[in-house]
Amino acid sequence: MSRLIAINDRPDPARSRDLCAHLEAGDIIFFPSTPFAFPEDDIAFLLGRRQTGAAFHKNIAYRPRNDRVTGLDESSAPDKDRLRAILRAYSQRSAQFLDEFFSPYAGKWKLDFASFRPLEERGRPARLRARNDLPHVDAFPTRPTNGDRILRLFTNLNPAQSRIWITSQTFDVLAPRFAKTIGFRDAYDSNKFTRSFRRLLGSFGLRSANRSPYDDFMHRCHNAMKENAEFQRSCAKQRWEFPPHSTWLVFTDFVSHAVLEGQYAMEQTFIVSRQAMVRPELSPASILEELAGYPLTIPA
Repeated sequence: MSRLIAINDRPDPARSRDLCAHLEAGDIIFFPSTPFAFPEDDIAFLLGRRQTGAAFHKNIAYRPRNDRVTGLDESSAPDKDRLRAILRAYSQRSAQFLDEFFSPYAGKWKLDFASFRPLEERGRPARLRARNDLPHVDAFPTRPTNGDRILRLFTNLNPAQSRIWITSQTFDVLAPRFAKTIGFRDAYDSNKFTRSFRRLLGSFGLRSANRSPYDDFMHRCHNAMKENAEFQRSCAKQRWEFPPHSTWLVFTDFVSHAVLEGQYAMEQTFIVSRQAMVRPELSPASILEELAGYPLTIPA
């Protein structure tokens, strides 16, 4: 189960490595106050944004690679440039903070999406596999990681309301159970021609072309956890409250988690190289390959 590691200062390099080890073991690194600048006028602007209409998106997403914002409804369209600037700045400050504070990962990650979450989580309607309030581990159906890790940084912008999470068992405990119930598919074809052909398909934007058996398992595990009513009912649960203006980091591919309550949060996702881990044996890919008995990721 996870522990909360509260941080009130900036660690030296030795402690930075220790904090990475805590993250990789499933602990939550928690900052009572956001440890990088977030201008008050930007926060006020975000608190004034609302997603409206029957077909709203749950997130306003920022894609750093394209400097593009998605998920806006029509009422927010006039504010698009300001929203993009705020999310871009949050993404950049988060990235600088990660490099400085968690030095073993410096330069060994890819910047994934950032998002602003303006909706109240409690009672938010969603199809089963999209629900945030059911414990699950993260896997991206359209952005395979090939064994690299999903590290997410969250900030609660709400001036009065805590963001309420629950967490359950970590992936080292869950993996044997779900490997038994959903199984592994065939190992990735090591044939050089097949690998080259898959890369060629990927270059044309076919998202599943470079999808490894690891990514396939993690996505099926994400779905199976949410769909398993007995697991949802009986799994051990810890409750966490993240107060206004706090920030926290979690490897969400290792910590099974759910969001029960809260409105107005920011999030930045990093894809951290599996090779950067200080406890590589706890990487989900390492755990699954030990269970399967063969490699589940695509060779470089």
